Amino acid sequence: METHLEVQAVSKAFGRVTAVRELSAAVPRGSVFGLLGPNGAGKTTTIRMVMRIVLPDSGRILFGGRDIDDELRELIGYLPEERGLYRRMRVLEHLTFLGEVRGLARPEARRRAGAWLEILGLADKASRRVEELSKGMQQKVQFAGAVIHEPEMVILDEPFTGLDPIATRQLKEEILSMRGRGTTVLFSTHVMPQAEELCDHICLINRGRAILQGRLDDLRAEHARQALRVESTAPDSELAAVAGVATVRSADGRRVLELAPGCGVEATIRALAAAVPLSGVQVVRDSLEDIFIKRVEADHDAVA
Repeated sequence: METHLEVQAVSKAFGRVTAVRELSAAVPRGSVFGLLGPNGAGKTTTIRMVMRIVLPDSGRILFGGRDIDDELRELIGYLPEERGLYRRMRVLEHLTFLGEVRGLARPEARRRAGAWLEILGLADKASRRVEELSKGMQQKVQFAGAVIHEPEMVILDEPFTGLDPIATRQLKEEILSMRGRGTTVLFSTHVMPQAEELCDHICLINRGRAILQGRLDDLRAEHARQALRVESTAPDSELAAVAGVATVRSADGRRVLELAPGCGVEATIRALAAAVPLSGVQVVRDSLEDIFIKRVEADHDAVA
């Protein structure tokens, strides 16, 4: 898959604090790419370097194979973590203004602004002042302003913060719709279920370094644990004695069997069925959040 944005061994320090350290990542064209990590991991600093708000101390950032500059940056739509709108402007006029800032002629900017207000369910707010809208509505206006010029790539820094469930679902649908139209979407978050629902590829960073990255399905298959949740009258000792079972523990009123490395799920289920009475078996699959927590904890332990 063609790389749209590439970060090559980028570092950035603010005084004695190193926010990003030798970070490399490749964002495939037309993908939804998650820049993931705990608060303070360096996600926003990385995004601000891509947008040339701050410049890296070392390393390169390539967009379409070229060193990113102010001209190429215009091909990116950007929703920053710090929201900012002119509160006294009326909603339709504000969106029209944002479209003009991004190079659209005023009639086209106004047409697109009206279309986005319809899409986001804000058409009846067009003549309201921005300050009269809720925070969630203001965020939807700013999202529309980031994409009104139909950029090649959209970068969203913690886009779901402050949104209610309905607005969150709506924004997720728009992100997937943009991907369907070929737009590359990069968004940062520390909320793993959001990333798991949307992302094709991820880069997990901790303390400014990449500790896990790649195609989400591949990473889940590689790093998720192998476990079974079983219902059985057999004692723990008998379950633990079955070939392929490493440990037995209780969870949610059932026993969870952690499988030994290299032992297949299907083979272990057949061995269990032959050795003990079973009334139910369920494969346990780690979520992205489980993988995230394990990798971050392991990273901290390695430095401690």
